[in-house]
Amino acid sequence: MTTRKNKLFFLKIISLFSVVRGYNIPIIILAQYLSAIFILSPEKRALEVILDFNLFIIVLSSSITIASGYIINNFYDSKKDIINRPNKSMLDRFVSQKTKLSVYFILNFIATILLFFVSWRAVLFFSVYIFSIWFYSHKIKKVVVIGNLMAAIMAILPFFAILLYYKNLYEVIFGHASFLFLLLLVREMIKDLENIKGDLANGYNTIPILYGETTAKKIITLLTILTLFPIYILIDIFDVGYMDIYFYSCLIILIFLLLKLWKSETKADYLFLHNTLKFLIVTGVFSIILIDPSVILNGKKLLTLY
Repeated sequence: MTTRKNKLFFLKIISLFSVVRGYNIPIIILAQYLSAIFILSPEKRALEVILDFNLFIIVLSSSITIASGYIINNFYDSKKDIINRPNKSMLDRFVSQKTKLSVYFILNFIATILLFFVSWRAVLFFSVYIFSIWFYSHKIKKVVVIGNLMAAIMAILPFFAILLYYKNLYEVIFGHASFLFLLLLVREMIKDLENIKGDLANGYNTIPILYGETTAKKIITLLTILTLFPIYILIDIFDVGYMDIYFYSCLIILIFLLLKLWKSETKADYLFLHNTLKFLIVTGVFSIILIDPSVILNGKKLLTLY
């Protein structure tokens, strides 16, 4: 009996880890710290940034808030995920809906309390962020186009928390943000193609459902072409150091992605495209180091125009 209880407890822990997408949280933490070190405060030594207590609280609160966001999103998408992600849905159901809501409120409470150590502005920013995630999951997600836009915005907002903390509004930051936003938006559009059966069964209004897959592919193609503008700005106008290798590689992979997109017809095809974009985003996080590896030891002055 004890062994069975231990096994059930272990399954619930794994299930909760799946619900909060614990595998994404370390990547988000790393992305925030690397952004702070190499883009937002490159004049400081890396150790100085890492030991900044207020930054630590902001990053920790961001991670907790994002985890709670995954929970509330999973809560509202439980019926849709049975169709779109049957294997993950079976694992997620080891944790009851009631438990998910309890953990959701506890995590948001912890994040809010922690942020009082930083400032009331931080509390206000994340309170709005928490509400926005809930509103998106409950209402906006089913609204055509606006749902996609808001999903991409929600994904990059934690980085603006760090931006506001450092109070740095350098143009190069918006170049990086624009590129990431477009990649995230393309990913959201591809997810709509991937999840069309579940969305249709649960009353979600997406572009593939309302206007057809061909129209969705045309919009994805346009958004992918638009990524050329931030790539050009970052490579030719700003000094991004060796990170230009990453952007040139992105161009090649995005061309391949578009060719594959127009040949895609099955869920497996769209899942491959989705994972390719996730690979680009995650690789981009690690590639931030290529801007100037010397920052880790010495720090340097802010990136400027040529």
